[in-house]
Amino acid sequence: MPDPLAPFRWLTAPATDNVHNPLGDIFTLSFFHEVEPADVAARFEPAGAAVRSMTLGELDDEVAEFVEETDGGDGGGYVGITRIGEWSMAVEPCGWHTARGENLARLAQGCEAVAVGRHDYGEHSFLYAVDGEIVVAFTPHAPVTRWGSDPDRLKEPMRRVGLPSTATTGKAAWDTRWDDALPRAFALAARITGVTVTPDSFDGPLLVASITGWSQV
Repeated sequence: MPDPLAPFRWLTAPATDNVHNPLGDIFTLSFFHEVEPADVAARFEPAGAAVRSMTLGELDDEVAEFVEETDGGDGGGYVGITRIGEWSMAVEPCGWHTARGENLARLAQGCEAVAVGRHDYGEHSFLYAVDGEIVVAFTPHAPVTRWGSDPDRLKEPMRRVGLPSTATTGKAAWDTRWDDALPRAFALAARITGVTVTPDSFDGPLLVASITGWSQV
């Protein structure tokens, strides 16, 4: 039987696996519906600082320099944005800015937004926002515990990707909670946006904005 999570496993592969994962083990992907990349960049950098076009490799170099200067406690400092279909996708290497509800809510003014954060040394995250309000948010390994203005809004798509929305007991509950939780979160984002991210999604130029003007903690 085909693995329904196969398209998302590269996003969650350990660094030791022979899988092409250009994003590493700490990153956040966020998606903004019908907002152009330049407008998304302006939301990240409200002070109006100049944005630049970069490859993912060039962005990684900027992030590495920022992380070295800040000892890694302030995230990656930069975000790269591209357009995929009806959505603009923002990638934060080594960052978790949009994985925080107050930040995604500000960025999602007047639009629909989704964010999934991978942090192998902290906590993974999933957030769904509409028009400046967090509607559903949870930790992928504990999707039963949700918060937001309408925590049950995504119950059906969660069920379809195998994320439990109600508590269960026994070994099945443990397996469901831990096995494949993060790829299921990326699958949920794809179900909402219609965007299945691949390594090739980062081959083109990215519009890069600084997010150092925002609170990172």
